[in-house]
Amino acid sequence: MSRPRLYRLRVDEPWEGERLDRFLAAQPELDLSRTQIQRLIRSGDVTVNGAPAKASSTLKAGQEVMVFVPPAPEPLILPESFPIEVVYEDEDLLVINKPRGMVVHPAPGHETGTLVNALLAYSDDLSLVAGTSRPGIVHRLDKDTTGLMLVAKTDAAHRTLSAELKKRLIERRYLALVHGVPEVPHGMIDAPIGRHPEDRIRMAVRPDGRSAWTEFWVRERFGQAYSLVECKLYTGRTHQIRVHMAYIGHPVAGDPLYGPRQTLEGLGGQALHAYRLSFTHPRTRERMTFQCPPPEDFQQALERLRAQYGSRPVQEVTADDAGEGPHS
Repeated sequence: MSRPRLYRLRVDEPWEGERLDRFLAAQPELDLSRTQIQRLIRSGDVTVNGAPAKASSTLKAGQEVMVFVPPAPEPLILPESFPIEVVYEDEDLLVINKPRGMVVHPAPGHETGTLVNALLAYSDDLSLVAGTSRPGIVHRLDKDTTGLMLVAKTDAAHRTLSAELKKRLIERRYLALVHGVPEVPHGMIDAPIGRHPEDRIRMAVRPDGRSAWTEFWVRERFGQAYSLVECKLYTGRTHQIRVHMAYIGHPVAGDPLYGPRQTLEGLGGQALHAYRLSFTHPRTRERMTFQCPPPEDFQQALERLRAQYGSRPVQEVTADDAGEGPHS
């Protein structure tokens, strides 16, 4: 079961005269769909000044809106035996190379065929710290992002790795093929991210969003048309690299949500790959680093761009090039 949540919201003057359901849909901290909001209102889990209200209720400045989100039952997830690429495994953890098109854990519209389904068939030993719906999952990758993921097999390993992730001690680096060429060869994008105000599928940079930092280096230029960049995450917001690169005017190639519709020939999806993962082993305390090359279509796209535009390396990046980054 997920944890219940309780929100207290104050109606400010700009919301005077607005409908209750529209007010709630615009609150980024709720992160609820309109259908979920309507269901909570009908069930009496939304009150205005302590009294149940209708979706069409007109709000007044100064009123207090309380929203109770009851715990959702954990879905029954069945093991499904299909191949997954295990890069490393020991008694405490797994390192997986996730393919494009695979959702990490079941969600509405993706109840089967996920990495979690495959993990349940692969191993009887997975941590349940994150709940039975996300066994072993320490961090996630978007459905169409490829590359390295860390999976915990024991609760102790999961708690240690999650704490290190929160402290930014787990290094996650990505390769991204982006449109255009950034103005500087190295930079830090510091821009808060929240739910898009009009499209709940998308995320957006917004002043009231959660803090987000992405460091990037330009690795290679292909004329003025494309660049290969390396990105390092300091936070793990939904769609973070995709949103940040689009924000500075260089969306990820092949990304239908944040980039142009045009895509490179032969590219099967967004060209974003988690190629490097570095962490301290939760039991041995040994520093471990894993790398894996991008998928074949990504590499072939790079070769075609090199043939078409030539290749101009900009800055060689090593693990020592990273700065300290933002501090908590």
